[in-house]
Amino acid sequence: MGDVGEVVRWLQLHAPQGGPDELSQLVARAAPAIDATEIVIYLADYTQSLLVPLLGAGLVRDELSIETTLAGRAFTTLDIQRAPDNPDRVWVPLLLGCERMGVLEIVAPTAADEALDGPAWEVAVTIAQILVNRRLYGDVVERMRRRLPMQVAAEIVWGLLPPLTFATDDLVITAILEPCYDVGGDIFDYALNDDVLSVGLFDTCGHGIKASTLASLVVSAYRNARRCGLDLVDTAISIDRWVRSEHPNFFATGLLLELDRRTGRLSAINAGHPGAMLLRDGKAIRELPGPTALPLGLGHLTPHRPQVHVEDLHPGDRILAYTDGITDARSAEGEHFGLDRLVDFVNRALNDGLPSPETMRRLVRAVVGYQDDQLQDDATALFVEWRPPHLPLAHLRDLAANRH
Repeated sequence: MGDVGEVVRWLQLHAPQGGPDELSQLVARAAPAIDATEIVIYLADYTQSLLVPLLGAGLVRDELSIETTLAGRAFTTLDIQRAPDNPDRVWVPLLLGCERMGVLEIVAPTAADEALDGPAWEVAVTIAQILVNRRLYGDVVERMRRRLPMQVAAEIVWGLLPPLTFATDDLVITAILEPCYDVGGDIFDYALNDDVLSVGLFDTCGHGIKASTLASLVVSAYRNARRCGLDLVDTAISIDRWVRSEHPNFFATGLLLELDRRTGRLSAINAGHPGAMLLRDGKAIRELPGPTALPLGLGHLTPHRPQVHVEDLHPGDRILAYTDGITDARSAEGEHFGLDRLVDFVNRALNDGLPSPETMRRLVRAVVGYQDDQLQDDATALFVEWRPPHLPLAHLRDLAANRH
């Protein structure tokens, strides 16, 4: 086994000298240093249903299904995967923090030896960091992740979104958004400042460019208010005023959350949005009260300021927030997906011990399948999980169970 530290340093040194299109060749050149013959990057497509190879000269690979392949199992379980009948190949999750990007395929004579696991993880982390740092300088990563042409409305929204998953030793937040190529009105944002996690989930009225333009204003106003230090009520008022000023004939529903990660105290404003679910001990306990304010843009219709609901979470509690595109999805027979089906799906996922990002991925795939792959509205779901310090790294162990 070569010196993995030397491999990591070599990759970090040489990555800035090339463009994003050269990443696959750079990674391939590093393979012999860990006694591998090939290292291939696979990235998840926007729907998180396929793993798409980022290929350099001379390499030939097919797209792989996330649902039915070992590579897909590595992606969903965050665990290294090997096949007994293919001992020269190992699949390694490609993670940046807890953000799932794809997998690495490492082909090596020693692939069956678990001594390769440590070096493989180090190389995978380094490659993930390089991908994130270099992909903004070109379009190769974006192009390969897209299986269909992306509409301009969706381009606007995806360009504004934070990473779909973020975690610390006491928090995890993960979200999913569909339809990937034609979204317009749904958008979310979050930020962790000191001990407060701020989360905003918004659903603007309309479709297409008009909806995504309003979504851009809403999330920018949210960030501006948050960064100016406004409290939750004044943040909602500020967004409301911006919507009314710039889009007087439109509005957006919104769910604004602040979670104190020391105490578990959750503060929430529901501005005409579907209610969030509180989940505890593997089951849904209740829906959080709402609405506590009019939709954003309509605040001038009432003399009352937005009301804040306060909930004291228990260790391990989760909050499931969603837009109406989830519950309003219709089957071919016209039956709504509905809140009961949503709660049942999430309960089963939690009882199966699925990581939160995988729960979200499977949920949105179920909603899309329920409507025969033809969503009539954006469908967005977001999970917030609180694990206080006396359960150190608990959710990270869930995310990467048995990977070492």
